[in-house]
Amino acid sequence: MNAAQFEKLQSGSGFIAALDQSGGSTPKALRLYGIEESEYSGDEEMFALMHAMRARIVMSKSFGGDRILGAILFENTMDRQIAGRDTADYLWNVKQVVPILKVDKGLADEADGVQLMKPISGLDALLARASDKGIFGTKMRSVIKLANQAGVRAVVSQQFEVGKQILAAGLVPIIEPEVDIKSPEKAEAEVMLKAAILAALDQLADDQWVMLKLTLPNVDDFYTELVDHPRVLRVVALSGGYTRDDANARLARNHGVVASFSRALTEGLSAQQTDDEFDAALDRSIASIFAASTT
Repeated sequence: MNAAQFEKLQSGSGFIAALDQSGGSTPKALRLYGIEESEYSGDEEMFALMHAMRARIVMSKSFGGDRILGAILFENTMDRQIAGRDTADYLWNVKQVVPILKVDKGLADEADGVQLMKPISGLDALLARASDKGIFGTKMRSVIKLANQAGVRAVVSQQFEVGKQILAAGLVPIIEPEVDIKSPEKAEAEVMLKAAILAALDQLADDQWVMLKLTLPNVDDFYTELVDHPRVLRVVALSGGYTRDDANARLARNHGVVASFSRALTEGLSAQQTDDEFDAALDRSIASIFAASTT
C-alpha cells in the first residue's frame, strides 16, 4: 500500500472523480458529451472515444491533486495510456491523484428489493494486474431499492465478503451499496443500511480499512458514525441522478463526507468546446464540488 496515497485519501481536501462509466452507461455518457451513437461503430470505437474524453479531463489544467483526491477508472481505462504513460501512472505521478479501479461486473436481477453484484470472475488476477499498474484501491456497486432487511443485509454481506478478498490483495476497497434516490422507502433503507455497515465494520481487523460510497442521505449528517469510524478511510457520496447543484447542496449539509461524482462532474462538458471553453467549464464544476466537499 502506498503510504502517501493512503494519507491523501484519509486526510486530504478534495473529492474523488468517478471516471468509470462502463459498457451499458458509456453511450449515454458520450451522448451527454455531444457524441451521438451514429458517430461510432462497435465497442472498440466507443471505448476509444470514451477514453479520449477521460484523457481530456485528466490532462486539463483544471484537474489536479490540489482539488481531486482520487479518480475511479474502468478496467479499459486502466489498460490504456494518457500522454504516453499508463493511466494510473499519469494520474499519480503527474497529477498527484490516487488511482482507483472499478472491479464489479454489473448488477444481478432484483430480489428482496435489492440488486446484488454479479459474480466477479477472475477477480484475483485483476487485482494482481491492478496492483502491478499502481492502483491503490477498488470500487464495486450494488443497489438497494426497498427497505427489505434481508436484501440490505445480503448487499452488505456480499460487499464486505468481496472487500476482504480485495484487502487480502493489498488494495483498499470502496464499498458502494447505493440506495436508489427514487426509492419510496429511501429513509428506512438508509437506517437498515447504516446498522448493517456498522456491524460489518466491527468484524474488520485493526489493520484493515475500507472506504464507503453512499447515496446522499435523507437526514443530514446521518452517516457521521461512519465518517468517524476507525476502520473507515473515507466516506464519499455518489450523485445518484441528482443535478450537480442539488447534489452539491445536499453534500454540503453532510459534514466530513466528500463527493465521488460521475455525471455531475462532467455536466456541461462537450466535445464541441474549445480547450479553453472545456477547461473553464471543468474548472467551474470542480470548484463547486470541491467547495461542497470541504464542509
